[in-house]
Parts: sequence; structure tokens; C-alpha cells
Amino acid sequence: MKGLKRMKPRKLALGNRNIIGAKVTRARIQHNMKQNELLAKLQLVGVDISAPALSLLEGQKRPVFDYELVAIADILRVSVDWLLGREDS
Repeated sequence: MKGLKRMKPRKLALGNRNIIGAKVTRARIQHNMKQNELLAKLQLVGVDISAPALSLLEGQKRPVFDYELVAIADILRVSVDWLLGREDS
């Protein structure tokens, strides 16, 4: 599989500070979007998150603000309910 980049394996186990992190990662990867691309799109809609903060969010080691949740759902074209585990994909 030459030319395909593989994601780095997560070094630390998932945390318990939010319930959306793993789904954010999954949806972002399904859109072939890197973290820095998601960060740029978040900034365009007025949500300023640093790269380390997004990494912590995806690792479920950082709480998520309601306005971040809505913006992430909109950018990744998923529902807030899906991110929260209230509906199937």
C-alpha cells in the first residue's frame, strides 16, 4: 500500500472527560480531514481551539463546550445526537 499514510497509533488510552472524542476522530477520518484542517474550519466559524486542545478533545481528555460541539457537528456533517451517542450513524 505504497503512498497511503497511516494514522499514528494513540499513545495514551482514551480519557473520560467527554463522550464525543472518538466519534469526532472517526468522522474526521471518514472525511479524509487532518486535525489541522478541522482546526482551520473551526477558526473560520469563530471557534478557536489550539492543536493540543483538539488532540485532547479527540482523546477524551478535555471537556467540550456546547458551541464547540455544534460547530464540530456542522463541519463534519454529523448530528449532535450522533456525536453524543443518542442516534446510530
